[in-house]
Amino acid sequence: MSGKAYYHLPGLFEFYDLYKAFLPLFREHREYFYDWCEIGSIYGAPQDCLWGGGRVGFGDADPEEVASLLKEYGISARLTFSNSLLKEEHLSDKKCNALCAMFESKGEIENGIILCSDLLMDHIRTQYPGYYFVSSTTKVLTEFSEFEAELAREEFRFVVPDFRLNKDLSHLDTLPETLRKKVEFLCNECCWFECFDRRKCYENVSRKSLGEECEDHVCVSPDAKKGYRFSDAMKNPGFIGIEDIQKVYLPKGFQHFKIEGRSLGSAVVLEFFLYYMTKPEYQLKVREEIYLDSMLDLF
Repeated sequence: MSGKAYYHLPGLFEFYDLYKAFLPLFREHREYFYDWCEIGSIYGAPQDCLWGGGRVGFGDADPEEVASLLKEYGISARLTFSNSLLKEEHLSDKKCNALCAMFESKGEIENGIILCSDLLMDHIRTQYPGYYFVSSTTKVLTEFSEFEAELAREEFRFVVPDFRLNKDLSHLDTLPETLRKKVEFLCNECCWFECFDRRKCYENVSRKSLGEECEDHVCVSPDAKKGYRFSDAMKNPGFIGIEDIQKVYLPKGFQHFKIEGRSLGSAVVLEFFLYYMTKPEYQLKVREEIYLDSMLDLF
């Protein structure tokens, strides 16, 4: 194993209270956690966010408090603005522009924007030049040639491929080192591996974020009624576990790993922290420290 793994964690606004309890543990008791991993960023969007996409946001934390928390711990904040259906008229949205102004990098830690729309990227680059950009998995780049072309775009610091490219090692091995450092794998996706409707699913979320009247997307997965279960995600052919990270991806020069979960409960997200970041002998200790925080509602 060579180099560190950087995790990009869900729920910037959605799980503010969880991070307020977890981040002190991660800093003050580093012995609880694997020394080969760090927190690369925390991503998300507040509720009723016009530029939002990927998942319908429900985060209601105060943006100023969120920004202050991540600044205190020196962690990059990423605004998830991955709406794929934005038009010129949407770029003037006051709430989203205010968020950009508030989170724009002004210190040592750079904040980022996860996006799908080149129109939005051009707007942000012009008005708020302090950000780096992440190409969103909502682009559904399932063909390796498309993904490789996206990696070659200089404007993106990271590119998140569709999770079905995660194990395409025959092609991933052909990437030069410079591009491997830009790949950010979505590790724990529970979506049906054979899904043929993923793009429409994301577009449905984009329409809802824009306030359009539309019916809920009907998932084509045969197990759709079960909802997200981490135990099922672990069986997904695209799943990347900690042994994969240590024994396969890090030795090949891939260091960035995204954990999904913005639409889940904080108790499930905590399980991701325990599995991906916490040494087995300390998992109960961390779980107890978080659960016994009387200010935190995990359910």
